[in-house]
Amino acid sequence: MYEIVSSVKRDYIVDLARQGKRVDGRALDQCRDVSVETGLIKSAQGSALVKLGSTQVLAGVKLERVEPFPDTPPSGVLMVNAELLPLASPTFEPGPPDENAIELARVVDRGIRESGAIDIDKLGITPGEEVWAVFIDIHVLDHDGNLIDASALAAIAALWSIKTPKVEGWTLPEFPIVKKPVAITMAKIDEKLMVDPCLSEENVMDARATVTTVEDGSICAIQKGGVGCFTREDLEAAYELARARAEDLRKHIG
Repeated sequence: MYEIVSSVKRDYIVDLARQGKRVDGRALDQCRDVSVETGLIKSAQGSALVKLGSTQVLAGVKLERVEPFPDTPPSGVLMVNAELLPLASPTFEPGPPDENAIELARVVDRGIRESGAIDIDKLGITPGEEVWAVFIDIHVLDHDGNLIDASALAAIAALWSIKTPKVEGWTLPEFPIVKKPVAITMAKIDEKLMVDPCLSEENVMDARATVTTVEDGSICAIQKGGVGCFTREDLEAAYELARARAEDLRKHIG
């Protein structure tokens, strides 16, 4: 997912980090401009297009009647799939999902699942026989860094765009979406934390941390990436940044 960068460019970005600066002029705690547009996929029950700087992600939600999992017979099913389209980046290749696509889907899934954003107990139809499955498909259209935050925002915005599900046999008056988890990712470069890293920053970062919170600021998921490490102080600072920035993104949901 990342590109090999020259030593000159790497040194330039790292030197800027030491000065508390970034390649695109943002403050260390500043996200790129964001926009969310819903209802673009007419064949889906919910959809959302998120633009985070030059990164673009489209998420669609489909509802289907399926058999429940044996260990949770009365509850609905949630499944998230991510597709890294070759047109989005020269580093993406056609074929089955690679480890980057799988990780992206899992991080988005975990934020929704662990936050309890969907009341899956209300998705049961006939306990042990039939329930509603929520399929979330994420399509990366343009990759300029921080796919996790863009994808997570697109997924939850698509879920909240579902008003009255038009699926044959649906018996509930509305889709049981109850929370708004928001993921905020920070890159660590030369001991500095940078919110919403662009692709150039991701290519040289030591590590990244994604903190997903809900409306009251509670953490529902954390994901660490990269070979570098985070100190306890780093993680405490990351949480404070995530909690503050999530409020800004959450305004675009619902």
